[in-house]
Amino acid sequence: MPTFDIVSKTDMAEVDNALNGISREIAQRFDFKGSKCSVDRKDDTITVLADDEAKLQQVHELLKVHFTRRNVDPKALDFKTIEKAAGDSVRQVVMVKQGIDKDAAKLLVKEIKDSKIKVQVSIQGDEVRVTGKKRDELQEVIALVKKLDVDRPLQYMNFRD
Repeated sequence: MPTFDIVSKTDMAEVDNALNGISREIAQRFDFKGSKCSVDRKDDTITVLADDEAKLQQVHELLKVHFTRRNVDPKALDFKTIEKAAGDSVRQVVMVKQGIDKDAAKLLVKEIKDSKIKVQVSIQGDEVRVTGKKRDELQEVIALVKKLDVDRPLQYMNFRD
């Protein structure tokens, strides 16, 4: 029986490349001269440090532009609350989403089952497995899921006949 998995994985090497590009651009741009803006990553956490909220918004735009250039979906970024840092500067933690959480997985399963396509859907950890009798049904499910508004980028892996 044909199956495939719906996953949400972010290529951390591409995230590093995007962050390096952002650091170079911050060092070169005139409006960032003399400012203490920085972008650092540890595991799935990106820490953005900026002089004020206006500079922080500019760094947000840089994050979205550079992630798009590196073919990483900006939906993978989860911006947390802005905190005060040393002096007048501000700090924000940005999480890089990995995997499908339980709420998103339940939403996917519900939408697929409500569509009346004859497939079986199961949640397996941070992945959703779809099994059907025909390849066409699985392709219908992929088309359906692409139309849904999910808060993270999705990939379709392990398509087997």
